Amino acid sequence: MADPSSYRPKPGQIPDSPGVYKFRDEHRRVIYVGKAKSLRPRLSSYFQDLANLHPRTRTMVTTAASVEWTVVSTEVEALQLEYSWIKEYDPRFNVKYRDDKSYPSLAVTLGEEFPRVQVMRGPKKKGVRYFGPYGHAWAIRETVDLMLRVFPVRTCSAGVFKNAARTGRPCLLGYIGKCSAPCVGRVTPEEHRELADEFCDFMAGRTGAYLRRLERQMHEAAEEMEYEKAGRLRDDMEALRRALEKNAVVFNDATDADLIAVAEDELEAAVQIFHVRGGRVRGQRGWVTDKVEAVDTAGLVEHALQQLYGEEKGDAVPKEVLVPALPEDAPAVSQWLAERRGSNVSLRIPQRGDKKDLMAMVRRNAQQTLVLHKTKRASDLTTRSRALEEIAEALGLDSAPLRIECFDISHLQGDDVVASMVVFEDGLPRKSEYRRFQIKTFEGQDDVRSMHEVLTRRFRRYLQEKEKTGEWTEAEDGTGASLDTTAETSHEVAADAEDDGRPKRFAYPPQLVVVDGGQPQVAAARRALDELGIDDVAICGLAKRLEEVWLPGEDDPVVLPRSSEGLYLLQRVRDTAHDFAIRYQRTKRAKRFKAGPLDAVPGLGDTRKQALIKHFGSVKKLRSATIEQICEVPGIGRKTAETVAVVLAQAAPAAPAVNMATGEIIEDDEGAAQAAPAASPPERDQQECPPEREQQE
Repeated sequence: MADPSSYRPKPGQIPDSPGVYKFRDEHRRVIYVGKAKSLRPRLSSYFQDLANLHPRTRTMVTTAASVEWTVVSTEVEALQLEYSWIKEYDPRFNVKYRDDKSYPSLAVTLGEEFPRVQVMRGPKKKGVRYFGPYGHAWAIRETVDLMLRVFPVRTCSAGVFKNAARTGRPCLLGYIGKCSAPCVGRVTPEEHRELADEFCDFMAGRTGAYLRRLERQMHEAAEEMEYEKAGRLRDDMEALRRALEKNAVVFNDATDADLIAVAEDELEAAVQIFHVRGGRVRGQRGWVTDKVEAVDTAGLVEHALQQLYGEEKGDAVPKEVLVPALPEDAPAVSQWLAERRGSNVSLRIPQRGDKKDLMAMVRRNAQQTLVLHKTKRASDLTTRSRALEEIAEALGLDSAPLRIECFDISHLQGDDVVASMVVFEDGLPRKSEYRRFQIKTFEGQDDVRSMHEVLTRRFRRYLQEKEKTGEWTEAEDGTGASLDTTAETSHEVAADAEDDGRPKRFAYPPQLVVVDGGQPQVAAARRALDELGIDDVAICGLAKRLEEVWLPGEDDPVVLPRSSEGLYLLQRVRDTAHDFAIRYQRTKRAKRFKAGPLDAVPGLGDTRKQALIKHFGSVKKLRSATIEQICEVPGIGRKTAETVAVVLAQAAPAAPAVNMATGEIIEDDEGAAQAAPAASPPERDQQECPPEREQQE
């Protein structure tokens, strides 16, 4: 626990102007981001007597080891910078909303030549216009099915579209009139885009004008005695009205507004948002958060607005936002919303009428969400805390291991040796910090050497990153030897950001390292850390056979009860690392076998192998290609093309394999023979390893 007075800024250092500030812990990780109209009084409030601080604020300032700030010109700039830093650093003491479920949206890919209507989840993409979110995907599909009669926009995937264009035959929707079939040229790209724009206009709430136009066209067709056309237009109007009826009418006028309601207690808060467009409820979504910082309802509303509209622009930001409490800097927030929309946005509390009644309904939804969430999470929070305490007690740790890293080795009979590192923080997986390693120094079934290499590489990177931040020196090594800071010949799959002074992911040390294995693997891990001079990280191993916990230097394992929550958490961490390693090993094996005979071509790397396979479609077609045709592949010169042709010509196809039960010849995609299924057990083991062989003991 740090003393806040040790890093308190000197009097007069803090400017009296708007700005954004960051608290960092001892590992230079940002743990809290905040903004203020005036930095001086706001930061000074954190360094008063600890007894006067809110418990969560007290925990934050005692966890921090430094504070820094950035001065901005206006409160709007401070709001935008605060949102950017929270998104970038993901501070543990800031309020972070998480969806209580994944909501689907109706999306139109306007960035494509032929826009496509589809259901989408997850983060929003450029060039795509979204409507919703909706409560259920089937609700979107029902709406789209009704509207395709009037707006026959493409809904097929890229593969189906290309296949239809190649064969000259549209899909079923094209035959029944629910797609304009741009794949076969029934409409031009301009005509199809006009259909997509009309679809978007209708979904955006501009429905009245379009329905009136259809009605006028229907009457004109009837007057000209074109009764079939009039009947079709009548049915189109009915389909659109049925689609509109699926959205509840809440306001008589064409109101565009978002209503945000909050339900909270001392520990958690639930936020519900209703999206109203054209007077109808078009979508609903909800968030739940732990109140890790001292924040009131106004603060929760401000955080919700940042997360809801931080990535939105234009019409996605409504004309009116109704909230239960105004943020502290309401004018600045309103200006920020107006800049994102491009016109004025009204941010207010509804006082009377239909809007106040709808806000009450949204608040009831938020309260119900919080009740359901607490019912599901109460036991989970208690269980995780108890599990960490049991692990600390069993391993003799001074405190609960809030960050656990687990390592596992995977290979297939000594080939494609890989390793995985998974991270759990506060008993929950931290997927953004998972890492994968390739073992390149040797090949073979030596899990002990592999474990030693992976731990060495991981913690050498930790020491290097720690040295870059000025927190580590040779004097701290204890051995007198200088740290090797030359380029690491590692193959971990991780993209480091630019060197901007922030510590990388490997700069965060765990309190506990778990290895998948028994006494030998634990000894290898301990030896790796000892060689690097690291003695403040605990190590244990979890053996699969009897689920025994091994500690370095101990002859007997620690046996946790089968009902122990601590054992269950260790098993979950170990199994997650094992699954992550298995997936990576299978991916590498699939890539290695995909090129087949091309592996024998000297000097031909994986990138050019994949380019050849992608260009010709298969090795069989590549074998029949001429040297000039091979030279057409990007990156392939004539000398390489001649070598490829010679190697493939010399690769004699194997003799046909025969199924002894049926007498049929077994062929692969190239027409080359495969090994017969009735092979002897040793041969069958060499061909394919059953799943249990991939598990590393």
